[in-house]
Amino acid sequence: MKVVLQRSKKASVSVDGEITGAIDSGYVLLVGITHNDTEADAVYAAKKIAGLRLFEDEDGKMNRSIDETEGGVLSISQFTLYGDVKKGRRPSFVAAARPDQAEPLWLKFNDELRSHGLTVETGVFGAMMDVQLVNDGPVTIVIESNGAN
Repeated sequence: MKVVLQRSKKASVSVDGEITGAIDSGYVLLVGITHNDTEADAVYAAKKIAGLRLFEDEDGKMNRSIDETEGGVLSISQFTLYGDVKKGRRPSFVAAARPDQAEPLWLKFNDELRSHGLTVETGVFGAMMDVQLVNDGPVTIVIESNGAN
């Protein structure tokens, strides 16, 4: 599982002009799932993200977690994170899990984030989505589970 986390001041996702998820301060998560990912990967990634200290304290140091700031999470499925551009000019997505495997794991990941007390908004799995965000910092981190099981 690969998650690109962007700390944001405000973000939203819409499908066909309808907003499906929106947050103020928090994290925008672009979530990619590959063939060998399991529920253990979803649990690992959610726990890691919930515990990260990416918000500044009173001294300007990244020392506060998302729950300490009462931030929200906007989770967006993103199979293109597993796009391979080594050959040719068009990406290959063979490393991305098929929807019947990826969607349940993405839903499990979101549920795991909620189990850590986080408010989670989402995009729509498999849909063409418009994502808007104001990146805070900017702070962008990549989390990979690497077969956490």
